[in-house]
Amino acid sequence: MDKKRDEGKEPTEKEEKERRPSAMLIEEGGVQFNSEVQRMQQLVSNETSGGWESCWEQGLTPWDLGHPTPIILHLHQTGALPKGRALVPGCGSGYDVVAMACSERYVVGLDFSPTAIEKAVELSSSSPNSSCFTFLKEDFFTWQPPELFDLIFDYTFFCAVEPEMRSRWACRVQEMLKPDGELISDHAGGPPYKVSVSDYEEVLHPMGFKAVTIVDNELAIGDRKGREKFGRWKRCTDESKHS
Repeated sequence: MDKKRDEGKEPTEKEEKERRPSAMLIEEGGVQFNSEVQRMQQLVSNETSGGWESCWEQGLTPWDLGHPTPIILHLHQTGALPKGRALVPGCGSGYDVVAMACSERYVVGLDFSPTAIEKAVELSSSSPNSSCFTFLKEDFFTWQPPELFDLIFDYTFFCAVEPEMRSRWACRVQEMLKPDGELISDHAGGPPYKVSVSDYEEVLHPMGFKAVTIVDNELAIGDRKGREKFGRWKRCTDESKHS
């Protein structure tokens, strides 16, 4: 999430539009919330490094629900998540990591922000399933995991990746997932960058991924309800490529 656009390179009109704060979020809380999103956007866009850390230090984290994402909690409770090893990039406060961790699923929460990781560790210190998860301060784009993952849960992480870095994001997903592993994603806008299903398809299809399902997320929070879609992606097999 700390990757920045090339210095000295003028963004295209399309890139500039993508960099604007999500209109959905601006509408949600009126002027005050718009100001918060704009301040966050400015920190992330203008700081050469550490923009996300500054957001955490200043409490500019409008994406942080303060509890597990309802859809991931539902999937865990109904036994609909892959077992094995799971990764949550941009884990923030770590609620989702703790929620899906169990004896059959070891979860790694990754975040570039030291403050986010410190908060996640503090909040989860007394969790009864603490042996089933860990938090690491690492850069998603450079970290080399010792083992591949059965599941990557991306919720409000892809929308934090600068548009020109999305292809690299897809490469990393492919590199870190087992051949039969699964990516679970959300399709909604920001903050800070707008995201659509086609944005995922544009970078995942060249990596051999196909959407198993993309449906409305009926458990979406607040103003996301009715706008957010929930996607499950797997790598195409040779048979599916020819079907």
